[in-house]
Amino acid sequence: MSQTLLEVENLKKHFPIKRGLFSKTIGKVYAVDGISLRIHRKQTLGLVGESGCGKTTAGKTILKLLEPTDGAISYGGEDITRYDRHEMKSFRRKMQIIFQDPFSSLNPRHTVSSIIAAPLEIHRLARGKEIEDRIVDLLKKVGLPSESMRRYPHEFSGGQRQRIGIARSLAVEPELIVADEPVSALDVSIQAQILNLLQDLQEDLGLAYIIIAHDLSVIRHISNQIAVMYLGRIVELAPNAELYTNPLHPYSEALLSAVPIPDPAIKKKRITLKGDVPSPIDPPAGCRFHPRCPHRFDPCDKVEPELIQVGGDHSVACHLRLGE
Repeated sequence: MSQTLLEVENLKKHFPIKRGLFSKTIGKVYAVDGISLRIHRKQTLGLVGESGCGKTTAGKTILKLLEPTDGAISYGGEDITRYDRHEMKSFRRKMQIIFQDPFSSLNPRHTVSSIIAAPLEIHRLARGKEIEDRIVDLLKKVGLPSESMRRYPHEFSGGQRQRIGIARSLAVEPELIVADEPVSALDVSIQAQILNLLQDLQEDLGLAYIIIAHDLSVIRHISNQIAVMYLGRIVELAPNAELYTNPLHPYSEALLSAVPIPDPAIKKKRITLKGDVPSPIDPPAGCRFHPRCPHRFDPCDKVEPELIQVGGDHSVACHLRLGE
């Protein structure tokens, strides 16, 4: 059994809505509204869902780039939920992030050398000639030549820039990396290369990942476990193969129906959801998915289903399944 690295319990992140001269709070955006996750060492959790479901906010809150509204974050058995900025400094080495856009996340006025050197200097991990040696080694790990260190971000392709971003995140030797849509801004031909690189680095360095994506096909071959998120809540959590072969939540079924099959001879029925995603400012009562669910029935609009384990490591929050 793998050792638990990160445990998140009932994590919430609400953003206040303020108006008027005195900035009176008139409401909240329920971006993340009570999620629980467990990440094991050297394993990958895929966090998937439509745009606006709260995936990125969840990732940033887990890293404490955003302060949680409620809930608990435990890293290596240590509760870091209320750690201040100074107390979090050492944990920044253990938890890093790879951003979605490999261009805007790199300072265009800095060379690759200074970009990668920054975390080494901040955490005082190397100095002088040692920094340059570390940069050359990191570039080699991500598949870039050593002469890249003298160049600027605009001189690289999108895939190469993402490799630079990965090298920067590896500089402090983290144990956990949150990758926020790491390939969505890249050409399809480059996406597989970056995903394969992440897998190779995980095997070589013993990394754990949280991969945030809106496309289930992206994380199919890299994740050990997948959490499906909808409107601030996790509606299904299951091992990779289990979710793809036996999705239990209607929302998961709809997402999987949109994954293309590379065989034109196979006809696949697409599940088209009606309506738009409700506003996170005023989420619907009961099950948050019920206004768009083709299987809704009486309790769905009144009682919010809990995420219940229904077999093995498979959990789902759906009255349709919990009543079976």
